[in-house]
Amino acid sequence: MKTAEKFAAGWLLILGFIFLSLSISAKLEKGVFEKALNRTPDRFEFGVPDDELIDAIEEKNNQFVGGLAFGLPTSILGGWLALSLYRDKRQQRNALNQKINEQLQSTFYRMVLENEGRITVLKFAMHSQLPPATAREYLDQKAKEFNADFNVNEDGGISYYFDV
Repeated sequence: MKTAEKFAAGWLLILGFIFLSLSISAKLEKGVFEKALNRTPDRFEFGVPDDELIDAIEEKNNQFVGGLAFGLPTSILGGWLALSLYRDKRQQRNALNQKINEQLQSTFYRMVLENEGRITVLKFAMHSQLPPATAREYLDQKAKEFNADFNVNEDGGISYYFDV
């Protein structure tokens, strides 16, 4: 479903851009024809009778209005659809991050209770399935929050001691 929405948003934006470009082009051409219509009698630039210039100006005016009538709503709808897709994705990402944080916190509290306040980086990384560096950063943050003590053994392993 999201793929179809992305496809629709893209096509609506592209079509809106095309219609608006045609509208701007018609407006510029209309200006050229109006200049030719307002010329002095001795300068006959286009070699086209005034009636044909008036018809061309009217046609360009219709193209301008038509381009705006189709281009603005199409662009607005495409932009709205793209913005809603962006917001949905951001909301899903925030919900996923919150769920992961809740799972990490649950794992942390469970391990603190099970091990009577003693946690190693390796055990926490294994239980939370985090990379060791991330597990160490998380435990460092929790150690600051809860004023935990820690010991470093001969191999460089860190054990955190939280008061339970």
